[in-house]
Amino acid sequence: MLVRCGWVNNDPRYIDYHDREWGVPEYDGRALFEKLCLDGQQAGLSWFTILCKIPAYRAAFAGFEPAVVARFGEDDVERLMQDRGIVRNRLKIHSVIKNARAYLEMERQGIDFGPWLWDFVGSTPVVNHWSSLGAVPATTPASDAMAKALKKRGFSFVGSTICYAFMQATGMVNDHLLSCPCHPDNVSR
Repeated sequence: MLVRCGWVNNDPRYIDYHDREWGVPEYDGRALFEKLCLDGQQAGLSWFTILCKIPAYRAAFAGFEPAVVARFGEDDVERLMQDRGIVRNRLKIHSVIKNARAYLEMERQGIDFGPWLWDFVGSTPVVNHWSSLGAVPATTPASDAMAKALKKRGFSFVGSTICYAFMQATGMVNDHLLSCPCHPDNVSR
């Protein structure tokens, strides 16, 4: 019998996220930028907390438009510190602004963010075959390398654990359990 991955609760938003987004390859650089920033907001919290706040985050951070967010100043930070719809952590707020600036610098250098990130997994999804949640790693050499490279380029809240969660969420790594109907081995059944 196929059952969803054990980390999913019964909330319809979480089920939809698991079934339609998590592990589905995303290649668009802007979408990857947004997801990387959101994953950084998760640090120390559950993903479900951030998932429920995504509409508020998009409103607060101008749809994660890097050129707009990069121009945010201290007045914007103070405004965001009062926004009850997002996690009001000054370091996390600053990280989105810093990440927007780093993204734009890469763009200025002619680096396409999407393919650059996908290079860490050889530009093709890694499909794992885990039978239990306990077998799924929190980090890998690829997430270590991604974290190091992102930090070198000026990104923050991008440690290896966050990078691995990001890789899972964006389909760079497919960590649906073998018993999950969303695992690639089960999709055509």
